[in-house]
Amino acid sequence: MSAERDELAVGPAIRRRRRALELTLAAVAERAGVSAPFLSQVENGRSRPSMGSLQRIADALDTTAVRLLAASQPPRPVDVVRGDSAAVSRVRPLVRGRQQLHALEFTGEHDWSRIYRHRNDELLYVADGSAEVEVDGAAHTLGRGDTLYCAAERPHRWRPLAKGTRVLIVAVAEHVEVADDRDL
Repeated sequence: MSAERDELAVGPAIRRRRRALELTLAAVAERAGVSAPFLSQVENGRSRPSMGSLQRIADALDTTAVRLLAASQPPRPVDVVRGDSAAVSRVRPLVRGRQQLHALEFTGEHDWSRIYRHRNDELLYVADGSAEVEVDGAAHTLGRGDTLYCAAERPHRWRPLAKGTRVLIVAVAEHVEVADDRDL
């Protein structure tokens, strides 16, 4: 399946989530700041949302873009994601489907105003360029080859500092329960 077809497949996942929450198309569109006709086109696979629009739709549905993308594809025991499959949105899934691990590659701009907090741990790796990562209010500047580990539930955000920056984010999927060693 091509990257474009993967992105179009997110529509049914959005519709399933909206219906599970018993929300109308108009209510979700208003919450997300998109038009109801556009959201309808996305749900029906006739339009592809930008990563920003997908994130706003995910927020309106009390979920994440990663979860919506994962829910749009079946698990694959073996999957190759080619380097030339970069999405128009400048976010490329490195692991597709509802797997126990998720990984994304980000290039270009990233929304600094958005603060993330995940159920499981996350690792950020700067493949090219440099990025600023803020965790619990403390700023960290990362260069090419640097990594930052972020424990579960820590509020964090990041942004590229140089043109051409590529950031890889790898994490245990949100739907997977991870036992804390203090629980053992």
